[in-house]
Amino acid sequence: MSADTPTCEAWAPDECEGTPHCPPRCPRFVDKIGDTWTIEPVGTSGRDALSAMYRDFDPGERAQGLPPIGEERIDSWLDGLLVDGCNFVARAGERVVGHAAYVASADAEPELAVFVHQDYQGRGIGTELCRHLIATAAAADRDALVLEVEPANRQAIAVYEKLGFERVEERSADDPLRRSLSFEMRLPLWDSRVTDTQNPPIVGD
Repeated sequence: MSADTPTCEAWAPDECEGTPHCPPRCPRFVDKIGDTWTIEPVGTSGRDALSAMYRDFDPGERAQGLPPIGEERIDSWLDGLLVDGCNFVARAGERVVGHAAYVASADAEPELAVFVHQDYQGRGIGTELCRHLIATAAAADRDALVLEVEPANRQAIAVYEKLGFERVEERSADDPLRRSLSFEMRLPLWDSRVTDTQNPPIVGD
């Protein structure tokens, strides 16, 4: 095991059956190009690494004005998420490359958001982060997860639909609180695809 290989090299994902002590979804993940990651809740030690990821985030990858730009705004935004939300990161050693959260964590239908650093997109990391949130929300007896997405973000929409989210409400760009046309998607947590998120082992697809 090394700093860049968070899972034991002897671990065989296809043979792992899990244990009663495992979290709702296995934290070990192999992405589409064979790199290994740990998907885990944000701990105290991970706060700085998460902030560093957002400081290096390409502004062109932002959606609905998030993540914010500027160190102070990023830190204030993260403070709110970490206090009120359920948060997971994708990491290898001390490097964090993805973050997903649902907020507020006590709501019956909290809102999901996911961000992956531009250098690590297209490898299944964002999808895996979403699956962890889905599995965790279901285990916490939430009713559903909701999210907001812009129609032009077709790649994200395809991922959300694969996970079982469905379009439920369009949001007008004329709303002064919104910067662009968007629509809401919703995943009821009794959906059969939610059960599938809780099955180890985890291998990118």
